[in-house]
Amino acid sequence: MTAKPAANFRERLSNSSLQRRFASLLAIAAVVSGVATVSLMTDTTAVRERVEELRWLLAIDSILLLALCIVVARRVITLWLARTSGRAGAGLQGRLVMLFAMIAVTPALLVAVFSYLSLNFGLEAWFNDRVSGALRESAGVTEAYLKEHRQNIANQAYSVAYVLNLNAPTLIANPWEFNRILTANATLRELPEAVVIDSLGNTLARSEFALSTVIEEIPPTAFEQADKGEVTLLGSENEDKVRALVKLNRFVNAYLLVERFVDPRVLQHITGIRKAFDEYNQLEATRSGVQISFVLIYAIAVLILILAAIWIGMTVSAQLAEPVTRLIDATDKVSKGDLSVRVDAKEAKDEIATLGHAFNNMTERIYSQQQGLIAANVELDERRHFTETVLAGVSAGVVGLDAEARINLPNRSASNLLGMNLQDHIGEKLVDVVPELEVMVEQSKARPDRLQQAEITVHRKDGQKTFLVRVAAEHLDNSIVGFVVTFDDVTELLSAQRKAAWADVARRIAHEIKNPLTPIQLSAERLNRKYLKEISSDKETFDKLTETIIRQVGDIGRMVDEFSSFARMPQPSIKMENLSELCRQAVFLERNRDGDIDYELILPDDDVIVPCDARQVSRVLTNVLKNGAESIDGAREAGDEGVDGKVTLRIDADDTDRSAIIVVSDDGRGLPEEDQDRLTEPYVTTREKGTGLGLAIVKKIMEEHGGSLTLTNRSPRGANVTLRFPRMEAEGIADSDDVDAVSSASAT
Repeated sequence: MTAKPAANFRERLSNSSLQRRFASLLAIAAVVSGVATVSLMTDTTAVRERVEELRWLLAIDSILLLALCIVVARRVITLWLARTSGRAGAGLQGRLVMLFAMIAVTPALLVAVFSYLSLNFGLEAWFNDRVSGALRESAGVTEAYLKEHRQNIANQAYSVAYVLNLNAPTLIANPWEFNRILTANATLRELPEAVVIDSLGNTLARSEFALSTVIEEIPPTAFEQADKGEVTLLGSENEDKVRALVKLNRFVNAYLLVERFVDPRVLQHITGIRKAFDEYNQLEATRSGVQISFVLIYAIAVLILILAAIWIGMTVSAQLAEPVTRLIDATDKVSKGDLSVRVDAKEAKDEIATLGHAFNNMTERIYSQQQGLIAANVELDERRHFTETVLAGVSAGVVGLDAEARINLPNRSASNLLGMNLQDHIGEKLVDVVPELEVMVEQSKARPDRLQQAEITVHRKDGQKTFLVRVAAEHLDNSIVGFVVTFDDVTELLSAQRKAAWADVARRIAHEIKNPLTPIQLSAERLNRKYLKEISSDKETFDKLTETIIRQVGDIGRMVDEFSSFARMPQPSIKMENLSELCRQAVFLERNRDGDIDYELILPDDDVIVPCDARQVSRVLTNVLKNGAESIDGAREAGDEGVDGKVTLRIDADDTDRSAIIVVSDDGRGLPEEDQDRLTEPYVTTREKGTGLGLAIVKKIMEEHGGSLTLTNRSPRGANVTLRFPRMEAEGIADSDDVDAVSSASAT
């Protein structure tokens, strides 16, 4: 079993070696034969004397050319398949083959050019350009003469056809008159023959002096062209006359055929000129044949040399490219990640062997470095994953920046706080994404050794937020390598601090002011009662002054009550209440208070029952409706256009979280663009006489009810106030019987 494959291998090796030897001998024989042929062809004297030898050489060249074509084609196909399949070294071997081919082609082409020029100059002596020009001019004159005859007969045919069409009714009715008029017009225009025929060739009318008794056949295409209104020019079998065919439009299937003879002597001259011109063309064609024969013979010899050079180039290039091919194979494997490959570098001390040893050393070092990099990358990935996991669980926003302050590592909280996906802005500068942080980043660049901290207000479409921002620079060897930016949303914290401070101030103001108010009011009333009768002059002024004191004391008292209400808001008494009924009562009271405002109430079909403090909710509704009415009054006083004076209260239900939503809309002046988020803080108001406590009290009541307050502008004008109440009954607050009782009471 082992001996048979070994024998097959030796047999294939022997056959391959035999093929290479045969091809090499064939290439050498082809080179010798090609050189002999070219030498004989370049010697013009020897060509005439040694024609028989040239024929034998051409026969040998043809056989060698065919054999070389087969051998080279087989090798070229093998090389092309190797190159298309991407086998290493095939491209280099192909370039070497092209180089050898160019070395063989260049001198062969130069010799071919000089040989062709020599042959061409010899043939030019046999042909005179003046003779060929004279013959061409004579042929042109004859063609011009015939063309003139054709144009003349075409014009005559149009004229006769015009006369016949003009007298068509008379001629159709009188055939004798038809022949007479046709004869007269033909004679007038010196037309020897004029015949009217149909599309089948039947004669309808004929001139009296017509010499031809048989009309030559007219092709169908001539009738088709005549039907288009054109004159069809026809020749004759003997070319001794010119014919023209015209459609008679006012006749049914009738055509005018006129003929004119050409002078026989002129025809004889024309025939002689054409014959001479044809003979000259044949000689000219023979000249090209001689040139082509020479080119073909020389091409055979040149092809033999080129094919032999290609075969030699293939053999030599294969030997040169073999070590390079092995190196390319190894390089390809390395590029695919196999660093264990090594080149079989022989003990030879040539450049290729040196390159192989260098390649082996390089792959060994790369392999060891790769293992180190893999271990380092694994450690870095673990650290990065740990860092991202930690940052993902941090509630504060954290953004990592590079040395140019470009975003490279934001956490999820940073995107949530800023209201944008910072992952989409990785690689962008932080100051371009959040311009409000530019000052802090620049300060951190200027003082990288200090932690920068400040409260920054960030403006967005949905409002503004206040962040406590810290920026720390990371530096290495006195150069900044990055920044870490952290920020927390302290908007609610600052608002709560301001509310607590204002509540304490309100409590102190209410305590200090309320005590003297009662004595002042009582004293003013007593002065009015006791001394009004004793004053004899200007009683009205005294009365107005005392009334002003009493009224202003009352206003101050109401303001103190608001301060007290804000400072000491009582805990709500939560019970199941009919929110729809509370809305009806609030709208009813406002309608009676202000008749200039159009109040619209939109309620669902079923009453909305929510857990709330009815007194506090009524206060909320009254405050919101009053604000809407005052906004409309302010718009009217300012002369704004499009103010309808309408306040709408609508109750909606949100099934997603089982909440009740009250939306109060007006078409007044709307909310200011700035400080919208602070409108619910104490003493922030847009009215001259406002205390700034109304919306603060409303928000506080809604928060104690577990609800929310939202303020937005509406288009094209006005504002929307949205109150959201939870409808899920809290445990221990009420049961189903309480809900039924509330519904029954509301219905009653």
